Amino acid sequence: MITAGIDMGAKFVKVVIMQDGAVKGKAMEATGFEPTASASKCLENAATESGIEIAAIDHVTSTGAGRKAAPNTNSDITDVGSAAKGITHLLKDIRTVIDVGAEEGRGIKVDENGKVVDFAVNEKCAAGAGAFAEAMSRALEVSIEEFGQLSLQSKESIPMNAQCAVFAESEVVSLVHAKTPKHDIAKAVHDAISSRIVSMVRRVGINDKVALIGGVSHNPGFLDSLRRGLETEVTVPEDPDYVGALGAAVIASERSR
Repeated sequence: MITAGIDMGAKFVKVVIMQDGAVKGKAMEATGFEPTASASKCLENAATESGIEIAAIDHVTSTGAGRKAAPNTNSDITDVGSAAKGITHLLKDIRTVIDVGAEEGRGIKVDENGKVVDFAVNEKCAAGAGAFAEAMSRALEVSIEEFGQLSLQSKESIPMNAQCAVFAESEVVSLVHAKTPKHDIAKAVHDAISSRIVSMVRRVGINDKVALIGGVSHNPGFLDSLRRGLETEVTVPEDPDYVGALGAAVIASERSR
């Protein structure tokens, strides 16, 4: 059986193609202003990598914020449902999933079958998501990659009180004018993002086995802050950006049967 999952994220589209439970191809494209066209190109690239014709795919399931705009689909699933199924497919013992992308953060409690037990979403403000970190890195005039690494150099704890990305940027500018080292500011920003995510996840309950997925999982500064905030180890699976698309492909296989 050949299935595909299309994750229509706010910033990137991800596609995973599976055959008989094994990943055969994957691809990522910027969502841009034409998400359907981006998804079509992404699906074609994943098909090329897998050596499988799109016409040979038995079932396609979409997920993500723009899942209704995904092409070639047979069904769709929520972000929460696909993340739960995807992480359980990869890591059987994970029971708490933290998914932080460009615009949203999600805390999900799952059972051993990849079913959602409970979840919470931080969607009203970008202060708990990747867009916030990117805005703050621009304020410090460093790349987002350098921003994450800078945070690890700091031993200070500087509280940030702003709950909004716009006001927080003003707070960062004030810290710059006070000649606060960039690495200390970077750590303060990551701690602020982490505190919001930790508060959200605690509402659904935190198990010993925790996994972080989504684009922000590549940020070592945020990962460090999250581990300190949760006071537990946090696992980042291989290809964390693709877990939602993988989960959608697994669900496509279940629905095709």
